[in-house]
Amino acid sequence: MIILRRLLRTAVLALLALALAAPVASGAAQRIKDIAMLAGVRTNQLVGYGVVVGLDGTGDQTTQTPFTTQALISMLNQMGLTLPASALQLRNVAAVMVTSQLPAFAQPGQLIDITVSSMGNARSLKGGTLLLTPLRGVDGQVYAIAQGNVLIAGAGGQAGGTSVTVNHLNAGRIPGGATVERAVQAALGQGDHITFETMDTDFTTVTRIVDTINAAVGPGMATASDARRVQVRAPLDPTQRVGFISRIENLLVNTAEAAPKVIVNSRTGSVVMNTRVNVTNCAVAHGNLQVTIQSTPEVSQPNPLSQGQTAVTQQAQVEVREDKTGLVVLPNTTSLADVVRALNAVGATPTDLLAILQAMKAAGALQAELEVI
Repeated sequence: MIILRRLLRTAVLALLALALAAPVASGAAQRIKDIAMLAGVRTNQLVGYGVVVGLDGTGDQTTQTPFTTQALISMLNQMGLTLPASALQLRNVAAVMVTSQLPAFAQPGQLIDITVSSMGNARSLKGGTLLLTPLRGVDGQVYAIAQGNVLIAGAGGQAGGTSVTVNHLNAGRIPGGATVERAVQAALGQGDHITFETMDTDFTTVTRIVDTINAAVGPGMATASDARRVQVRAPLDPTQRVGFISRIENLLVNTAEAAPKVIVNSRTGSVVMNTRVNVTNCAVAHGNLQVTIQSTPEVSQPNPLSQGQTAVTQQAQVEVREDKTGLVVLPNTTSLADVVRALNAVGATPTDLLAILQAMKAAGALQAELEVI
């Protein structure tokens, strides 16, 4: 009975320790596989030129896209049919570019997804079928063969000069539309070492990865080459090396805090900032300058028997207006909510924030890296 009570008490204490430790580990640490990737294990880009057939009169206009006719004639010649270009009046065919990504360790016979995009002036690829298309790598070798029915996530129609389009109709996907024909050899490290490359360049993160690996595997097993690469000694046996890499990838590392950063997309007006952004005391005034030019046509009619001619003149009215805005004081704050609230107090649109943030950065009031994309 005493032994049973001790076992129960030990089990309760172990469960309590796990319950207390789990939130800390999940909230303060990340797996190495989430912040770094194994050098040499990568995807490869594939591209090919193909023809989509079976369109409902929405294909390329062959008079403006001669490469579509040339591609079809070449394909028919390989099938034993010889036709002059003048005999082809095509409306159900479209020339397309086919792109895909060849995953690491992909083997012959494996299916991969492809994207089909129109090259000419086809109105829609909906309902079309991609004919046999070789996909080549940067070395010119064929690594996959694509074929299948194109899936378009959209719809459209036109009649009487009026057209309606929902989503994009000139690009679609074929899930599992290509079959891998050649594998790309990916080496799991060279010699007795494997190399992990972090996604972000940071000396602190690399140092913590080295310390974590050495503590879990053994002293001196991992060394840092620079602020991005970590070399780890690994078993020479390939079967043991796979399990060793899996163990290393699942180690938890306390990553360094992200640097304060603001991303501004000048094309869409999107502004994204992380929680590390802070603002020092500054005053901001922002006003919109609007210039409106309105032209009104007026008819000048001559007097009777004056032998004059009727003329149309343009009367232009120019109006310049600037919104009246005062200075808005932005307080010193380190909270993301306070930063957003202070910028909203200026009353600027997301597009206007680009100029405001650049001015604040130049004045030294924005304590963050500003990146415009």
